[in-house]
Amino acid sequence: MKSALEIIPDISYKSAGKFEETRFEKIHNEIFRNSAEASVIVAQEIAQLIRSKQEKNKSCVLGLATGSSPIKVYEELVRMYREEGLSFSNVITFNLDEYYPMSKENNQSYHYFMHQHLFNHIDIKPENINIPDGTVAIEELNQYCIDYEMNIKNAGGLDFQLLGIGRTGHVGFNEPGSHINSGTRIITLDHITRVDASSDFNGIDNVPKRAITMGVSTIMRSKRIVLMAWGQNKADIIKRTIQGDISSEVPATFLQNHPNATFVLDQSAASELTRFKTPWLVGECIWTQELKSKAIVWLCQKTKQSILKLTDRDYNNNGMSDLLAQEGSAYDLNINMFNVLQHTITGWPGGKPNTDDSHRPERANPAKKRVILFSPHPDDDVISMGGTFSKLIKQGHDVHVVYQTSGNIAVTDDEALKFAEVAKDFLGDAASGINFKAVIEFLNSKSENQIDSLEVRKLKGLIRRRESYAATRYIGLKDENTHFLDLPFYETGQVKKNPLGPEDIAIVKDIIAQIKPHQVFAAGDLADPHGTHEVCLNAIFAAMKQLKPEKYMDDCWLWLYRGAWHEWDIHEIDMAVPLSPSEVLLKRHAILYHQSQKDRVMFQGNDSREFWVRAEDRNKNTAVLYDELGLAEYEAIEAFKRFDY
Repeated sequence: MKSALEIIPDISYKSAGKFEETRFEKIHNEIFRNSAEASVIVAQEIAQLIRSKQEKNKSCVLGLATGSSPIKVYEELVRMYREEGLSFSNVITFNLDEYYPMSKENNQSYHYFMHQHLFNHIDIKPENINIPDGTVAIEELNQYCIDYEMNIKNAGGLDFQLLGIGRTGHVGFNEPGSHINSGTRIITLDHITRVDASSDFNGIDNVPKRAITMGVSTIMRSKRIVLMAWGQNKADIIKRTIQGDISSEVPATFLQNHPNATFVLDQSAASELTRFKTPWLVGECIWTQELKSKAIVWLCQKTKQSILKLTDRDYNNNGMSDLLAQEGSAYDLNINMFNVLQHTITGWPGGKPNTDDSHRPERANPAKKRVILFSPHPDDDVISMGGTFSKLIKQGHDVHVVYQTSGNIAVTDDEALKFAEVAKDFLGDAASGINFKAVIEFLNSKSENQIDSLEVRKLKGLIRRRESYAATRYIGLKDENTHFLDLPFYETGQVKKNPLGPEDIAIVKDIIAQIKPHQVFAAGDLADPHGTHEVCLNAIFAAMKQLKPEKYMDDCWLWLYRGAWHEWDIHEIDMAVPLSPSEVLLKRHAILYHQSQKDRVMFQGNDSREFWVRAEDRNKNTAVLYDELGLAEYEAIEAFKRFDY
């Protein structure tokens, strides 16, 4: 089964020698297909270090990080403890940081995180665990931080420091402006850091404004440093850190001067590095069709010219002389690329009947297709492809929308309380599926970090379900073609979800087998803050792989959409569906039916705009890019990539 992180194609290039490859890069880095594979390698290095220290009867001193990046590393270490006899009896740990103030019992504390993901599952001695204490009195903090530094020194220094990186370039909580000589201290968190943490705390107002952190100098004294970064949202800061100048404005750049530091990245996090973003500037390339498309689009944007205006000189002056020599002339390159992009554009996302489809993205036959539109949350369908959704229905296809999760965690307590009070006032004490009085009492007395009761979760799920019905009815879909799977992995009542399980895959498999689709649309947008899109996509991949022997799957094409978080780059697009001004407005109104997600989006990631605004802006920007490349001018375009499962 292909991981959801494998939707990014390999970029084939031949290095023109180590000098050329590192001309832009100032920190050693290793790039892996996905975060799971990379995490295993990091865990193996840590395990090897622990064992080598055990053989010498020495302690192994580890500096540990929190956040999403190291979770799979900790899972692998736990597995090695359980299955391979890896002992942590000689391990001493020092964590990088902790929010301040923060109690150890709070499930947002890093003390809670470390015990949940690692310490509770291995044989480490409790006295060897060191995590900054978020309950120390403010007047005692200075001495506490000095003592923390001395404890590291007395343990022999850090043998290995595991790091993540924030969008501000922070390591630990060393925010922009941190000095290279800084030690363990209290620090004020950058606004961007607090925005990124807001989904964990149910809003930025609940995110602590300060933290205790190891300093830059403390980290730099580590004998070995491994920094991990996963996902597209880390790509920009990774490029600045690896290729930029050393600056306190990006504290991670100080690692350029460490003699034994390695960045471990997945392809998404590495995607902005020059050798991946523009490999023709690094050395000789193997010019695949996708790389040609990428390079020519880049050249148009750099020269501010449309495709058909590019000249031989443009190619020669921008690192593409070998491509020009291979193809013969700019004219040939330009016309071929123009045709490639032209053939992606269609107003018939289900295929245009009775038409030559040899240069169209979708098949003409069957003229009326069975379509499944998978939506991870109860609004991704209209946010990401509301216009295409509407076209498919209007053009007579048998469209089914399938919501994979309930989305209940994204409904605020205030919103649920409002609905509960209205329902109680309307129903009185009459019997109903939900005890609204109990719901009201629970929400009014709910304590910090308390998991919602089953009835509260049910109510929140129903709120999102009814919003979905309202939106799909507005689009024109029949109620009987709207399906809710409520996949079990999601139903934990908290931000942290369970891993994808066989039951989840079986549920997805059943709905596909029931409908026998000719088209499946699924979310290939993997930047949502808590990975639900990735899990849902992997469930679809697994289900479709199991169903592949079925005859009807021979005619089933899988299309991936984006829109809520990122958009496909032009060279990645296989189908571009233009939207008229009225269709843009229809899509906006459909999104606005999801009232619980308006104004106070709980999990909006690093984009503060409402979903309808960001989706609309991205669709219009895609249309502008097509126009600037010399193709037809449209109001907006929704984009899709075909995926071979």
